[in-house]
Amino acid sequence: MRIVDVIIKKRDGKELTDEEIKFVIKELVDGRLESSQLGAMLMAWYFNGMNARELSVLTNTMTHSGDTLSWPDEWKPVLVDKHSTGGVGDKISLILAPALAACGLKVPMVSGRGLGFTGGTLDKLEAIPGFQVDLTLEEMQQCLADSGCCICGQTATLVPADRIMYATRDITGTVENANFVTASIISKKAAENVSALVLDVKVGRASFSQTLDDARHLAKNLVGAARDQGMLTKAVLTSMDHPLGMTVGNSLEVIEAISGLKGKGPEDLNELVAIQGALLLHATGKAENIDQGRDLILETLKNGAALNRFEKMLINQNVQPGVAHELCYGNAESVLPREKYSSPLVTSISGYVVDLDALAIAQVCGALGAARARASDIILPAVGVQLNVKVGQAVVEGQVWGELKHECEVVPKNLWKKLQDAISISLTQQRIEVSRILEIIE
Repeated sequence: MRIVDVIIKKRDGKELTDEEIKFVIKELVDGRLESSQLGAMLMAWYFNGMNARELSVLTNTMTHSGDTLSWPDEWKPVLVDKHSTGGVGDKISLILAPALAACGLKVPMVSGRGLGFTGGTLDKLEAIPGFQVDLTLEEMQQCLADSGCCICGQTATLVPADRIMYATRDITGTVENANFVTASIISKKAAENVSALVLDVKVGRASFSQTLDDARHLAKNLVGAARDQGMLTKAVLTSMDHPLGMTVGNSLEVIEAISGLKGKGPEDLNELVAIQGALLLHATGKAENIDQGRDLILETLKNGAALNRFEKMLINQNVQPGVAHELCYGNAESVLPREKYSSPLVTSISGYVVDLDALAIAQVCGALGAARARASDIILPAVGVQLNVKVGQAVVEGQVWGELKHECEVVPKNLWKKLQDAISISLTQQRIEVSRILEIIE
């Protein structure tokens, strides 16, 4: 079999056999696939697609292209994870993982870093002094045994096919493809050997899926591929036009997550933590129905059980016990990096807030150092925006609607204007959607 023949076959719009797909991935991982050939193969797939069988075979082959995680047999029924397609202000994982652990589940969460306008879960956690994202399997097992959850990065030997393919997708214009996104996400989750998975598929201007139809298509792809890998899976479609919660930026989002773990988080954040947790508790038999699952998750936030698990996870991931305790039960701001400058954002008219542009806010924060334009960029964890108002709220002229935290003494005029324009105020009150949950895909 020759790679060029497989490329030509897919270029001409024909289905690939199981053996051909496995051959491509083996050649890739073994280092025998030229970069130009990988680029051509990705383009052929990008333009001519793949059917459900091809996607399932690709995902399964990528899953087993390297090591898979192994756990004690007694953990198997309660091993779960979640994945978000990425949003602005999305700190759900920091709250959900320990809340699930407090309900008796095991959560080996392999997360990623941000690229583009969003910060990743690992970037947020690395704002905490000492937090270690690179764990061995033995360290992950110890963390799960002690705290019930860990949040760490992908190892070099976990799904190497995805790591190589993503690097090429990023430079060949083939990132935004539902099949590639599906294979990338699900192969990593399947390699974790979890029994149940919940997917948070964002919809809106600050997300991968701009429309509800696009999000449905992606969610159905993801759910189908995950089930093919033996995971009980559901997807929640959630809106991402406005920032989630009241903070954007790594240190700020850690502080807000701590508030959420104390049962004091904003309503939209609590809503998504509760529904995603409820779906996993129901899938694993820990809750009889979704309503009971919601109640169980929210109770762990109110009674401190989730916060206790979070503190244990921090200590297991190299944070000094005194630092972890101060962060969770003392003054969190004293532990985390602080900004050099804070600039107020002020309303120009009175009225009602009808929009807070999540994409614009994230782009400004990213340009000032809160996210990466390139993988080699250094994150400035203190950079971000603290929001003081929500969509639907009445404001008066001259009211401070947010605060920009920054490291440069002077914010470039174009970024300052973009941030000021991120808020839209109407003279008349308008109907605002209260729930972030748009749909659940089963």
